Amino acid sequence: MTRRAVVTGGAGFLGSHLCERLLDEGYEVVCLDNFLTGRPDNVAHLVERPGFRLIRCDVTDYVHVPGAVDAVLHFASPASPIDYLQLPIHTLKVGSIGTLHALGLARDKGARFLLASTSEVYGDPLVHPQPETYWGNVNPVGPRGVYDEAKRFAEALTMAYRSTHGLNTAIVRIFNTFGPRQRPSDGRAIPTFVRQALKGEPLTVAGDGSQTRSICYVDDMVEGIVRMLHSDHPGPMNLGNPHELSILDLAMWIRDLAGSSSEVVFVPRPEDDPGVRQPDIALARQVLGWEPKVPVEDGLRRTIAWFRDHADLV
Repeated sequence: MTRRAVVTGGAGFLGSHLCERLLDEGYEVVCLDNFLTGRPDNVAHLVERPGFRLIRCDVTDYVHVPGAVDAVLHFASPASPIDYLQLPIHTLKVGSIGTLHALGLARDKGARFLLASTSEVYGDPLVHPQPETYWGNVNPVGPRGVYDEAKRFAEALTMAYRSTHGLNTAIVRIFNTFGPRQRPSDGRAIPTFVRQALKGEPLTVAGDGSQTRSICYVDDMVEGIVRMLHSDHPGPMNLGNPHELSILDLAMWIRDLAGSSSEVVFVPRPEDDPGVRQPDIALARQVLGWEPKVPVEDGLRRTIAWFRDHADLV
């Protein structure tokens, strides 16, 4: 019997890769997206595939999917600072009301529910690297609070449905992920540096560039998500690449791989920008047998090649 999955935010960067992987796994996939930050082009190549259905839907209004559903994967949310700073109320609504509706769908269908949470629940961490047991250091009234607290609330609501209704739930905390289909102008470090390098523009590094990130190629991230879906573990579980590097080193690495001569310029660092970010993935290794396989340099090369092939977006 064919399994059926609903992916909210399925036309987004990560959601579109997830829809594709689930189709490859033999699922029928219902992709829900309001295209606020997702793009129809991200799933255009899936529309003709058997078992794929694309529905324009804002999960903060309602979620209705007729027929049986085996899994609900809630990935709807603005996910980059440039988006959630422009859409603060919607970001809070999709993390609260949208999560409530997605959980309601899973409960109604008796489906496993998987929440896409984020490393941002750790805020500007005082513990390094960050294990799942760390409660975080988040500024609830700062500009990033709309995203951080929306995801923290979504985690709490997911656990409430698990304890109150016995819903089969899972939470993954996703660390910085990159790859094809990221929007060049989404404000995140890697697409920004790639776009600037390919156009010969200065690479804009925030602060002195000493703050760190741990970046994971999208194929590895999707593998971890699917393994979590197929497990019975409730999470929360970190998914990310423990390979930590500074933003300045990342910018220069991308410049070199792109064959660019762009200069590096330093710009003011955003408020509450985390100083460090590195996942402790011991739990994922133990429970899922998962860890990233794609070397960062290979992932960056693939990403740069995709941006070159989609120069109209850049």
